[in-house]
Order: sequence, then structure tokens, then C-alpha cells
Amino acid sequence: MTTLPRPRQPELKTSLPGPKTAAIMERDSQHLSTSYMRPYPFVPDHGEGVWLTDVDGNTMLDFFAGIAVSTTGHAHPHVVRAVQEQVTRFTHVCLTDYPQEITTSLAERMVKHVEKPGEKWRVFFGNSGAEAVEAAVKLARNHTGRSHIISTIGSFHGRTYGAITLTGSKTKYKRGFGPLLPNVSHVPYPNPFRPPLGATAETCGQAVIDHIEGLFQTIIPADEVAAIIIEPMQGEGGYIVPPADFLPKLRALCDRHGIMLIFDEVQAGMGRTGKMYSFQHSDVQPDIITVAKGIASGMPISAMLAKESVMTWPVGSHGSTYGGNPVAAAAAHATLDLLEGVVKHPGCGTSLMDNAAEVGAYLMAELRGMQVEFPFIGDVRGEGLFIGIEFVTPDGSPDGKLRDAASMAMFGRGLLNLDCGEAVIRISPPLILTREEAATGLALMREALRSLS
Repeated sequence: MTTLPRPRQPELKTSLPGPKTAAIMERDSQHLSTSYMRPYPFVPDHGEGVWLTDVDGNTMLDFFAGIAVSTTGHAHPHVVRAVQEQVTRFTHVCLTDYPQEITTSLAERMVKHVEKPGEKWRVFFGNSGAEAVEAAVKLARNHTGRSHIISTIGSFHGRTYGAITLTGSKTKYKRGFGPLLPNVSHVPYPNPFRPPLGATAETCGQAVIDHIEGLFQTIIPADEVAAIIIEPMQGEGGYIVPPADFLPKLRALCDRHGIMLIFDEVQAGMGRTGKMYSFQHSDVQPDIITVAKGIASGMPISAMLAKESVMTWPVGSHGSTYGGNPVAAAAAHATLDLLEGVVKHPGCGTSLMDNAAEVGAYLMAELRGMQVEFPFIGDVRGEGLFIGIEFVTPDGSPDGKLRDAASMAMFGRGLLNLDCGEAVIRISPPLILTREEAATGLALMREALRSLS
């Protein structure tokens, strides 16, 4: 009888934190910015695939991918080779002043995923999601000649001044930093699990549209609104998927009033939901898209994509010294190879996008099954490997304390995870996660949740 090998498991050689981790964390606390949070006592040393090992030799299963950044996992050989090859050629020639083939071809690849017949797009490269958002706001204001921007409650768009003004998830990001960007308003995000504005799960999308139209009649002149910026699937606010009718209705509202529609795909984009961009689960086309995080498997690069008819700002009006760095661009090319299936990752089907859809569906089904055993799991939602688990009290209110306890219980068993929203644990692993590795993660989660019960 053949005995199948046991799937790989986390290996905890010390208590958490181990002695080397504790020593580095103490040094870290003495010399780095006081703004860093440090919720988990883990200091990485090296990684392989979906596994990350700390300086004490403790190996953890990665279910958060550096906040949805490590698309291809840790030290993917195809990405490593691309980076090494580019480093031997040149590491920097400012893209604002000198064109480079590697970024030109990257832009060509990226726009192919959004262009439709008769509709050309262009790309501006930056270094971070916040930079992409800043560029999008500048472009929208410049193109329309209008100043007002509408964002959503629960959103996260970055921490630079314009981006932090648009962010609507936590007051701590704004406290003590004013004055912020003028002419910015926030409206509710249509959350079917916690519908705003007295609506239901089915009507909350229309309720938000009606709310915006009401603002246009009473507070904000519609002809002064340059753009509405929204996450097609909200990230930091709780991994929320809006009702299916919302984005088409929002597109129609923007068209009625000549408003640019900006989709922030920084967290949900780059194949995470099973499609290149999360908005592609609908049939809606935005005017501007912001992308970062998963674009280059951990190398710092971002992109602001816009319709050519919208990218009308003049030469020299915007730029970046480091944006579109060639080494990061090489990593982005390699990441796209795996997302598109040009290069296959063993055990992940035709492409990492398809793998995200398949393994994500498996995780969602299993997690929804766990709701029967654990009634404090109020909701399981998402698409692909963009999944949120919301913890609730017996009366259905968000239970942030239980969420925090669950998160630490999972971490203590070797599962790297991260919270979001009021009471949500996000599941955003590398897109190379296999069904077997997903099953290992589910077993660790189940064991942690049982310890709380």
C-alpha cells in the first residue's frame, strides 16, 4: 500500500517571537518610525512559494502576501531571473526623460487587458498605489477643469496628502495632519452584509446612487465634480463586494454628469479575483484605473491607466524620478507571464488568474461551510483569492475583539494573516496557492477557531 506524503505544514521551532526575532524587534522599536504598527512578532528571513521563514527558523504559511503584493509568492524563480537579468543591464534611467523598451512593452501588455475596439489607453508609471491615486486625481481635475472628488466611506487610497484625504476607513490616518485636500466628499459604500442608508442587501447599490444624486441637488454641484473614485471591491474597509447592479449604475451616473470614473484596483487587481481587474466581473469600463501592490510580485512599481481621450495633460505636467524603474518593470513582466499563462506555475493550471478563481472558490465553499460550526462567522465574501471573513457578536454586531483573538490564534499556529475593516480577517495569499496548501490553511483556521469556542 502506497502512503501519500503529508502536505507541508508550518514548522514552529521556537515560541513566537523567538529570541532572534525579539532582539531585532527591540532594535526596530529604537530606530524606526513610531508610525509603524508591528501587530505580529515575526521577522522574515527567507521565503519559498507560499511559505515564509523567520530569523529563528519558524516557517509559516502565508495567507496575506504582504497585503496582496506577493502575487507569485516568495522568490519565484521566473521573477528572480527577470530581476537578475535586468540588474546586469541597467538599474535606472529616469523614465520621465528617457523612453525604455522594458516599460514601453509593459505598458503595451497592460493596456491590452482594458482596451476595447476603438478605445485606446495610455499608462503613467509610479512607485506606489498612493502615487497612482495622486496621478489619477491630478489627471481628472486637469482634464475636466473641475475640482471636486467623491470617494467612499471605508475606502483606502493611500497615505500621501491627496490619497489620505480620499481615504475613508480610519480617522487615525488623518488625525493631526490637516488641512487636507479641499473639495473632497465621501458617500457610503454599498455593503450587502451591512446595507447603508436604511437599504437592503438587494437595494443598497441603488440607495447609494440616489444618495449621490441627492447631494448633487443640495450640496455638491454636479458640474463641479471632476471624478468619483471607488474600489470595485473594497479592500481595507472589509473585503466587500458590492451588489452586481451598482457599478453599471455608477457608470451611468458619471456619464449623465460628465464625471470621470476612477477604479482603484490597487488591492483587488492583478488577477487576485480571478480576472485581471476586479471591475471585470461586471461589464463596466472606467475612465481611469490605479494599479500597484500585485503588479510586480513585491518590487515597487505602480501604474495609472487612462483612456487616451482622458490623458490630455500637457508635456511636463506630471512625472516621477523613479517611477517605472526598469528592474521593477522586469518583475512586472515576469508576473504578467504567470498571470497570463505565458509561463505556467507547477500545479496551478493554465494561469495564475485561473488558479486564483479555482482555489478561491474552494476556500469560499469551505469557509461558508465552517459558518455552521462557528456562528460568530457572520459573513464570508469575496472573489477568487480576495476573501473576507467577518466576525460578529450574537446580536450580529461587528466583533473586533474576537477577530483580533482569532487572528492571533491563527498566527500562533503558523498562519500569517491580516485584519481589515471593523471585524474582518482577509485571505489574500499568493496566487500560486494550491488546493492542498489551501486545505492546510483551512485546517489551521479551524483549529484556531475551535480554541476560541
